[in-house]
Amino acid sequence: MVARTDAIFRKLGAYTTLGPQEAAMLETLQGARTFVAAGKELIYEGQQQHAAYILHDGWTCAYKRLRDGARQIVEIEIPGDFIGLRSLLLRHSDQSVVALTNVEVSKINTDRLWEAFRLTPRLIMTLLWAASRDEAMVTEHLVCVGKRDAMARTAHFLLELGVRMELIGLGSSTTYRCPLSQSIVADAVGITAIHLNRVLRHLRESDLLLFRDGVVTFLDRDRLAQLTDFDFTYMDHYKPG
Repeated sequence: MVARTDAIFRKLGAYTTLGPQEAAMLETLQGARTFVAAGKELIYEGQQQHAAYILHDGWTCAYKRLRDGARQIVEIEIPGDFIGLRSLLLRHSDQSVVALTNVEVSKINTDRLWEAFRLTPRLIMTLLWAASRDEAMVTEHLVCVGKRDAMARTAHFLLELGVRMELIGLGSSTTYRCPLSQSIVADAVGITAIHLNRVLRHLRESDLLLFRDGVVTFLDRDRLAQLTDFDFTYMDHYKPG
């Protein structure tokens, strides 16, 4: 049985309270847990009949590789997130997913997923909420890469991760552990690692944010959010009325 303190329950519980039937169905959707080493791909772009997963521990990222070898990270997955669920209905996966740390995942039982649509509409509405929130994050990332400068992109990215980590009980409003290297963050926000280093130094010297030894600390989160036009409402973690 999956503990109710598991990240997936904490994440979905931000939207609605799962009753016994929904909780039982969520458990049956999950196959046996598997440990995957850092650096190993769970899904590769163009893969047919790929699986979808629930991430229980560790961090992964979804990315696109360009012909010249450049990489654009399109999503960072943290505990409680779904991996590959959106593209289950596609003939081929449209992106690759790699483990950034050692991770623990469970494969989603797709046959039971279709059954869940019929038997537990409340759970499905909750899954749709999670998918909608992910879509909202993609929209914000597009705005960041297209219109915001390097400082705003970086700060916005780290603020968003902070809100997500706080939701699942792995962070607070002031700090969270972040295992991402500077090259990963740079690929996520669309700048070079050298430029990112200068941006992080500027944020630190401005008493806004500190990213050191795998820990992000917000020195003045309200001012940082104001300077980067970070709108907390798009993360929408409130239960519906």
